[in-house]
Amino acid sequence: MQRCLESLVQLLESYRGRDKVIRTVCYGSQLVGGVLSRRAEADVRSQRLGKSLLLFSAQLSHCRTVLRLFDDLSMLAYSHSYGFGNGEEDAAVRWISVLNNVADQLYYPCEHIAWAADAELIRVKSDKWWLFSTVLWGTSLLLGILRSLRVLLLLRKKLKKRHEGRNSRSQLRRQMRGELLSILSSMADLSNAIHWMPPGFLWAGRFPNWLVGLMGTTSSLIGLIQMNAGSGDQSDTTQSSPE
Repeated sequence: MQRCLESLVQLLESYRGRDKVIRTVCYGSQLVGGVLSRRAEADVRSQRLGKSLLLFSAQLSHCRTVLRLFDDLSMLAYSHSYGFGNGEEDAAVRWISVLNNVADQLYYPCEHIAWAADAELIRVKSDKWWLFSTVLWGTSLLLGILRSLRVLLLLRKKLKKRHEGRNSRSQLRRQMRGELLSILSSMADLSNAIHWMPPGFLWAGRFPNWLVGLMGTTSSLIGLIQMNAGSGDQSDTTQSSPE
């Protein structure tokens, strides 16, 4: 119990760790709140609790949006250090990663403008800027999925080589599991990104609150698992996940 408490405190003391916890609680509240709200006709107390949880989730989401106002420089530093990915062995992985970094970098100013417009700090309509930020987020997620699929293909080729030692094969399998988790996480987030697109685009606007919460909770829990396992270091050092 003491060790678990110490691990949680250590996680909350880091900015990225705290963001992952807030994200998990945010989507978890939306999941539970959405489920309880569906029981409104049968139970008034469930309806009230569900609405409270949904409001709590919205406040946590707003909190994360404000905190991301300070993420531009850390993302820029990561993009600069990665450059054109000359250290990558595979050209496809390199250029997908570069495009991914560009999408991530452009995401932040678009979200900042949308937030400032909603806060009436600037006189522009926020709708198009929220749309731009959602499109960039979805693009980043899609590129991340493509990158993980390419990495998986390369790892499978390495795994088939007979001269690989037992330790090397075990490490390759761990890397493959990490990429599979990343794909699952990105797909869950991508489903929500499409939901927040304008009506008429695929399943935009059709997810109930509980399903949005379920997708987000799934992605958030995977992020916590990867962070604990040390396989999510890259994403943890670059940015906090949008929405």
